[in-house]
Amino acid sequence: MKRYDNTHIKNIALAGHAGSGKTSLCEALLYAAGASDRLGKVLDGNTVSDYTGEEIKRKCSVYTSLSTFEKDGLKINLLDSPGLFDYENEAAEAINASGCVMITVSGKSGVKVGTHKAYERAQADGKPTMFVVTKLDDDNANFYNTLTQLKAEFGPTVCPVVVPVIADRKIVSYVNLIEMKAYKYENGKAVETDMPDGDVSEKMEYRIDGLREAVSEAVAETDEALFDKFFSGEAFTQKELTDGIHKGLNEGIITPVTCVSATTMAGIDMLMKEIDLLLPAPTDNDTKEGVDSKGDLVEIKNDENGALAAFVFKTVADPFVGKMSFIKVHAGVLKTGAEVVNATTGTTEKVGKLAYLVGKKQIDVSEVPAGDICVATKMNANTNDTLCDPSRVVKFEAISVPKPCYDLAVKAKAQGDESKISAAMQRMLEEDLTISYKQDEQTNEMILSGLGGLHLDSVISRLKDVFGADVVTSEPKIAYKETIRKKVKVQGRHKKQSGGHGQFGDVWIEFEPCITDELVFEEKVFGGAVPKNFFPAVEKGLQECMKKGVLAGFPVVGVKAILVDGSYHPVDSSEMAFKTAASIAFKEGMKQAEPMLLEPIGNLTVTVPDDNTGDVIGELNKRRGRVLGMEPASKKGMTVVTAEVPMAQMFDFTLVLRQMTQGRGFFEMERARYDQLPPNLVADVIAKNAVVE
Repeated sequence: MKRYDNTHIKNIALAGHAGSGKTSLCEALLYAAGASDRLGKVLDGNTVSDYTGEEIKRKCSVYTSLSTFEKDGLKINLLDSPGLFDYENEAAEAINASGCVMITVSGKSGVKVGTHKAYERAQADGKPTMFVVTKLDDDNANFYNTLTQLKAEFGPTVCPVVVPVIADRKIVSYVNLIEMKAYKYENGKAVETDMPDGDVSEKMEYRIDGLREAVSEAVAETDEALFDKFFSGEAFTQKELTDGIHKGLNEGIITPVTCVSATTMAGIDMLMKEIDLLLPAPTDNDTKEGVDSKGDLVEIKNDENGALAAFVFKTVADPFVGKMSFIKVHAGVLKTGAEVVNATTGTTEKVGKLAYLVGKKQIDVSEVPAGDICVATKMNANTNDTLCDPSRVVKFEAISVPKPCYDLAVKAKAQGDESKISAAMQRMLEEDLTISYKQDEQTNEMILSGLGGLHLDSVISRLKDVFGADVVTSEPKIAYKETIRKKVKVQGRHKKQSGGHGQFGDVWIEFEPCITDELVFEEKVFGGAVPKNFFPAVEKGLQECMKKGVLAGFPVVGVKAILVDGSYHPVDSSEMAFKTAASIAFKEGMKQAEPMLLEPIGNLTVTVPDDNTGDVIGELNKRRGRVLGMEPASKKGMTVVTAEVPMAQMFDFTLVLRQMTQGRGFFEMERARYDQLPPNLVADVIAKNAVVE
């Protein structure tokens, strides 16, 4: 593959709702450009971009893939991202590296939540957007209904550039509103045909004129001279329309809409033309802000002659190739074997082997110029690292991704696999920033966290299939605690005679509630009833007992113990005897002091659509939550609900919230404190968690 400069490169992220046709569109574009020798299908598991075992098994995209191809003097990098919400981080990485986001919308099902999420993410990252209405070969597809929906939900920036001509509920041709030419497709190839009139489709001539007028009006908004020309009644030339849409798209004031059928290849050639004429090259809009070594903001222009500045936007842990770092070069030239500074870690490292990707196929290259995207193998760099020339060290902002919100407890299925699981998870943590794997300090379980059930299912499946580490999952244990409610005074007496020296220890201890997580130990012994050298043994015995309460074996908190009296034997008393006596006193004291269970309470912040606020509050009430307040979110149409909820009730809240809000809602929760477990629930918790001695 030849070297292209940044005026002839297009970096495009394919995003949108799950099932809207992203991968099929990617496949059609690759096939049309000759980069693939067959038109693969997602259901057949033979597409270029969905090539991993997990994607073939699930018949959907799980990871963002890079597919590079050449067409008419252009190098186009397609980043095909998943549409399922569980893999939201993958879409975030693709959009970050792109110059434009092509959002697919099914002509059959129309605008969905994933459409909005992709658009909002593109807007947040300052990326131009383009809508592609797909699946027009489906009998139930309706382009014009979808276009109306796009205009209603995304505003007046929506501007159609290619529309279908429909007669007898079937598409007979496609009209390019910029060229004002119609094309019909025969055996997948476009043939110019007559423009539609009233004989072909009722009111079609009027509709085409109206759409052309809308395009001209949108273009007029991009330039004063064009604005004057439009209102003087003059028609725009084809070049003026093309340049106007190109400029408007870059400025975010025009969102072009085109349409295709990836199955029949209809409209793909026109989409290729729009990619060439309308979508931005890195020189158009790819100026990136970073922070230099002094902490000052600097602008890095996409210039091949500048000092190197490249960003690692994605990492893949491949068991055969090793670590693969997906890199977008923002300035300078990235060369194999070059010494670069990792601005994130401050270390210097050598650039590994560089390659372009077409799905899983690698095309080796020796250097990659500004504006291009490549993969480097066997480097230490991780996602969000910035690689720089030593002469100009600059660090780019990290990609923001959702926090893990769904937990599972995992343990090795086969004994001795723990180290294998740990090593595999370390590699996967580098790859996916939305998972975490750590030990719960209170329950000692290994907790795997992600964005949902499907997300964690993919992680666990990959652990087994790729890394050979099989695990068993379960609902995480809740870290309950035990405490007491009243003050008691009890005796702990240990006496044992078994030939020779015996064992004797006798203590009287007062137990009372206090506000602390650790045991508070005091001694108020008078007259040497218990020698001072046995005090540490008494405290040690109590400390060990604090680890397991008398109700269900949970750790004990909020206890103050005062050693007030006791007795000893000059020969048989020992530290072990007094430690045992203290343990006896503790267990008896806990029983008498009205023990109770404490449950962890979390601070919850839920952001939901206004229409779902009542449903979410009702759901929190069912989960014994206490709503503290509501306020409008920074995002229009959304409400933030704050509440306190028992963490025992929140295991499946991620799944319920996603279903309730069609994926629009999200939340954050952190452990805040402990409260008394309601009496009606105590028996169930004890039965479920009681330790059998």
